[in-house]
Amino acid sequence: MTFAILDLADTWHLFAAGLRLTTELFVLAAVLGFGLGAALAALRQSNRWAAPLVIGFVEYHRNVPSLVQLLVWYFAIPQVLPEILRGWIERNLDGFVFAIVALSLNAAAYISEDLRSGFRTLPKGQFEATEALGLSRFQALRLVLLPQAVRACFPALVSQTLSLFKATTLAMAIGVGELMYVARRIDGETYATFAAFLVPTIMYLCCTLAIMFGGERMQQRLVATGVDSR
Repeated sequence: MTFAILDLADTWHLFAAGLRLTTELFVLAAVLGFGLGAALAALRQSNRWAAPLVIGFVEYHRNVPSLVQLLVWYFAIPQVLPEILRGWIERNLDGFVFAIVALSLNAAAYISEDLRSGFRTLPKGQFEATEALGLSRFQALRLVLLPQAVRACFPALVSQTLSLFKATTLAMAIGVGELMYVARRIDGETYATFAAFLVPTIMYLCCTLAIMFGGERMQQRLVATGVDSR
């Protein structure tokens, strides 16, 4: 099949809509994932009673395939809820919301582990200094330790960002009309398989390269200000 079979003038708006939905899914999942990941890392670092719960959360999300997690949230979780709540979910929530939940929770598990590795690189004196300044454990984590941990594991966080963006393709499995869903739809309607999948391939490549470029520029700025992330 060639581009001659696929009329981009008629299908471009479908690809654009798919890319827009992919971007929305990625941005929302990234914001929630990074926020929850930072909270989990801080909680595990500061509260020994909560640490086992955080470990269980991380191990589940790191060892169960992401697609399985997504399907569990979409198909299984609503079935174990009370009927009144299940009815509300069926009326008001769609696959897009469940995809955000599943992707953000999965990303949070990996991000929390990256941040925990960042905490491990900090000298013990940093912890002692915060105590000497009279900062509470929460203040020390939020104001002093967490920012340094982020810098220490910055390349790993960029890698997780790339992984999250690519993982948005899984939302196709529950009917979310993101970019790969659109490609499958166009392929089924036109049989222009090569062109239907080449266009999103180029789009994904451009987006991932943009994320990598943005990450490199941010890391260069850290180095230029004297705070190397490595």
